[in-house]
Amino acid sequence: MKKVLFATTALVATAGVAAADVTFGGYGRFGVLFTDPVVGKSTTDVTSRFRLQIDATAESDAGVTMGARVRIQQNESDAVNTGTGINGVRFFARSGGLEVGVGNIYGALEFMPGMYPIDLGLTGLGYDYTAYNFGADAYSSGGAGSAGKNGVEVMYSMGDFSVHVSASESGPAGSTRTAAHAAYTFSGWTVALGAQDSDNAADTEFAASVGGSIGPVDLTLAFADNGTKGDHIVLAGRFDVGAATNVEVYVADADNQPDTGFGIDFNHDLGGGTSLRGGVAKRMSGATQADLGVRFNF
Repeated sequence: MKKVLFATTALVATAGVAAADVTFGGYGRFGVLFTDPVVGKSTTDVTSRFRLQIDATAESDAGVTMGARVRIQQNESDAVNTGTGINGVRFFARSGGLEVGVGNIYGALEFMPGMYPIDLGLTGLGYDYTAYNFGADAYSSGGAGSAGKNGVEVMYSMGDFSVHVSASESGPAGSTRTAAHAAYTFSGWTVALGAQDSDNAADTEFAASVGGSIGPVDLTLAFADNGTKGDHIVLAGRFDVGAATNVEVYVADADNQPDTGFGIDFNHDLGGGTSLRGGVAKRMSGATQADLGVRFNF
């Protein structure tokens, strides 16, 4: 991650403001993705993504940090000349353990501990291990997200306790969403509970997770009541198999899917922010996906 500091009169809007802090970071990945669908022919395609993230902050004389986050992202599946661009902006103000965000918000359930217990393979391989099943507000890397519907969130942390509340009108067909989660960490374990009130019947209503370590294995158990889509439960784990390699596994089951899903991957650190990654997943839909490739962080 690279930092560039700007301290010019062009950036000084009021007296007392000395400089802005702009941070550039992100990653690139490329490889192959195999998909064997339930219906149709199997395919093997090149898969790629480039993501550049820009974080800009300034601090007031009173010590309040104000800032914004944007991303520029291109996937191999994006249409030419339409897939790349700056996404919706998330603005925020932060002081101590309190942060207020507006625009393309993170979302209380998306940001809840345990909703992304692992990052399978190179591409995520369908994210069946995400219990809330995307039935809530989430930061959108390629679109406006909640930015066009006045998304707002409040996050507060004090020691081992944290709480996150979010609201927007960015659900399907402009439906309103109000969500919250609370999390507490003790003895190396994190327990989180979340709930949401939404106009959309298929949105998540309740979520819970617990995660920690047993010996060399990091474990997460997550559950979500996803409205008319039914319940979704996930058990996921991660463990090292060498100084530079770890393995991730999961098993997932959902009421609205015909099969139990499971997957396994490996991540091998090549040094310098680069890694070799690959995995295979038997999706809850019955499809099979596998990928292999490299990722470099910057």
